[in-house]
Amino acid sequence: MSKQKVLPGKFIIIRHGESEWNALKRWTGTRDVPLTTKGHQEAREVAELVADISIDYAYISEQVRTRQTLEAMIESQGWSFDYEVDGRTNERDYGIYTGKLKEDMRQEFGEELYQAVRRSWNQPIPEGETLKDVYARTLPFYQEKVLPRLSKGENVLLVGHGNSIRSMIKYIEDISDEDIAKAEMIFAAALVYKVGSDGRAISKQVLETDISHK
Repeated sequence: MSKQKVLPGKFIIIRHGESEWNALKRWTGTRDVPLTTKGHQEAREVAELVADISIDYAYISEQVRTRQTLEAMIESQGWSFDYEVDGRTNERDYGIYTGKLKEDMRQEFGEELYQAVRRSWNQPIPEGETLKDVYARTLPFYQEKVLPRLSKGENVLLVGHGNSIRSMIKYIEDISDEDIAKAEMIFAAALVYKVGSDGRAISKQVLETDISHK
């Protein structure tokens, strides 16, 4: 964890609720797929986890599942704050594997390659992105958009995706290229960070609902 002076604002990270393709265990990536009924419920329950934090501003991706998650959270709590769409927080592009059933790909690849494609730092995907590619767009977003607001004492919410979140926490928690494969952002949970002026974590809270799941 960073030893720098802590910034006054909090950075809250939440993964979108379950989408229709999450329920089917398909690789979704940048495909626009809406939330399931369960996903809407997850959004409402995760909002309860952070209800005592006064959120000043929020960011979502271009995918509808983040917007639906944020809207469900806002409605359930009666919140009022501005939010912004930033495509740099989009989910990883799974290229030619988009829409494929994860179990089919596991059988085709074998366990080792499947896990490398799914979770590793720089395993290429034809016509798609590596996690390293995602990091190259989410880090500037974090540094240019989030840190200035935290510096002003604003509490900032990001509703993101499994891989866009993993890429950001790689920087925030200073996780190695090798160890990032072990990191996962679960559904129906919230990460709450206090960071230094370099954007690295000084403290971290993990808040989980009773329905949190991978």
